[in-house]
Amino acid sequence: MREDGEQAGARGATTRVLGLDFFSGSIAEACRAVAAGGLLTAPSGPGLGYDLLHEPAYRRALEASDLVLTDSGFMVLLWRLRTGRRLPRNSGLAFLRVWLNRDVMRRPGAVLWVMPSEAEAQYTLAWLEDRGYPARAEDFYVAPMYGPGPIADGVLLALMEKRRPEVVYLGISGGVQERLGHFLRDGLPYRPTILCLGAALAFITGAQVKIAPWVDRAGLGWLWRLGSNPVRYLGRYVRATRLVWLVFRYGPARP
Repeated sequence: MREDGEQAGARGATTRVLGLDFFSGSIAEACRAVAAGGLLTAPSGPGLGYDLLHEPAYRRALEASDLVLTDSGFMVLLWRLRTGRRLPRNSGLAFLRVWLNRDVMRRPGAVLWVMPSEAEAQYTLAWLEDRGYPARAEDFYVAPMYGPGPIADGVLLALMEKRRPEVVYLGISGGVQERLGHFLRDGLPYRPTILCLGAALAFITGAQVKIAPWVDRAGLGWLWRLGSNPVRYLGRYVRATRLVWLVFRYGPARP
């Protein structure tokens, strides 16, 4: 690995930041890299600024990921200020917009959608049906409330072993979905594509605030979320400010 964190991996070029190997190719390359299976994560600024230090199971999940997207525009900016080198920003939302056009998403029974609530599952099902995706009620799993530390969901694991979906979309909260994805990836007897993209789908469907592509490209999705519910998100984004110290102090090293 070079001093600036750049290296070549089995799934493409990566750049190491805070001990994590972030994918530095294109969105199209990222889609191809995980099409044959594996765990994809897209850690947020608050996740990197807080959970990375305070939740060991979260860190292990990111370190074990097959592909880590540069979802945090704040982290990308800080890396450029520290190193003078540009790290491409590949958001989970941008990835999902491309991934939704893949043939596998149109195959009946190929996708299992893990949602945070029954209401969001119903909303997502209606949106998918309206756009011609072959989604059914049995293609959805409403996740329970998971506690801190490593996650083990035997019900979901058994469901996946029985149905064997090719793609699993984890639409639950950041900091949790990565730990669940890690458990599933290592516990299953086969290798599906596990997408830890949280609310990205809700930003497209409108189940949460809608985020237009230009807003995402400008790295302003956090502002749209904050404006939609400042009480809920203000503290979360304040946590992301810790990234300034972490990136400038540690650079590519593991904190």
